[in-house]
Amino acid sequence: MVMLHTLKNFKILGSRTLKTGISVFLTALICGFFNLPIIFAVITAIVTIEHTAADSIKKAAVRFPASAIGALLATAFYGLFGKGALTFALVAMATIAVCHKLKLDDGILVATITATAMIPDFQDHYFVSFFTRLGTTSIGIIISTFVNFFLLPPNYSPTIYKNINGLYNQAGLLLRRIIESVTAESKEKSRGIQRSYRQLTAHLEKTNQLSRYQREEWKYHRHTDEEMVSFQLSQRKLAAFQQIAYHLGNLQYVQTKASDFTESEKELLLELTDEYVNVLLDPAHSISERQFNMVHQLDEAFWKWKEEHVVKQTGYRHHLPPQTILIYEMLCFHDVLEELQNLSEKQMHVVKRCYF
Repeated sequence: MVMLHTLKNFKILGSRTLKTGISVFLTALICGFFNLPIIFAVITAIVTIEHTAADSIKKAAVRFPASAIGALLATAFYGLFGKGALTFALVAMATIAVCHKLKLDDGILVATITATAMIPDFQDHYFVSFFTRLGTTSIGIIISTFVNFFLLPPNYSPTIYKNINGLYNQAGLLLRRIIESVTAESKEKSRGIQRSYRQLTAHLEKTNQLSRYQREEWKYHRHTDEEMVSFQLSQRKLAAFQQIAYHLGNLQYVQTKASDFTESEKELLLELTDEYVNVLLDPAHSISERQFNMVHQLDEAFWKWKEEHVVKQTGYRHHLPPQTILIYEMLCFHDVLEELQNLSEKQMHVVKRCYF
């Protein structure tokens, strides 16, 4: 086991790569011992290693019947059309269609590979070929499932915490770019900001996916109460970031010009943005008293702005121009940061005790 953990820590070999190699080795060893065709079992072992033990168990229950269907269809079409290009095409299409119809989608890849790989090496006795191929495929599924369950269970929590900190850093830099753009005479190209926002949301989705993996993994492996509390707090922090991403998405589409604000208003927005960025970049997400004072000023500006800039100039009392949208989003942003500060105070000591 010491050797396994040493290899896992080697950057080139991740735990999933290492488990794939072990699965292939054990599968080939067993098939060789019983003098069974190795290639089918090895291919199956390679494609059935999953991110979590939970996925391995669930998908193994789907892949076995799917493989049986693929092997049966390969036997039937080989008997009808022989070993030709048409047979390969029909077997592949029929396997995919039948598995999809029976809602065995997680087993389509293994079933199709099993079915098409059988065709070149059919023996004279079709039933012997059928059970041989099905048996070797089953060995690959079983071995990879056991290896995934018992060896090197993944722990995604440290990566999740690291990703969350990275998300907040990205959000801080993006917020500064957006506010500098909407309050400046020469604007940054919106495509660049939108590209950065898409990268941010993709990173967020990846972190959410890792969180789902971790929840599934803990259904089958032990974890401490502190690990669970820490993970739950990180999920609340991730939920808070979802709100931040929402407000950033709104801010990037606000259409304003530098002339829409007075110099004091622009200065207030830029200085407040700097405060927000500091909170986002700070691991503890502490809010300064200066920020609270500036938010109070912006709140007052929000209620006065409509009267001074809209009603007097246009006569419309219910019109919501981009300037008020910008101020409103900035105020909402502060509310999320307050929630974030409260969460961080609870989280930091738990995370440090568990992982650092």
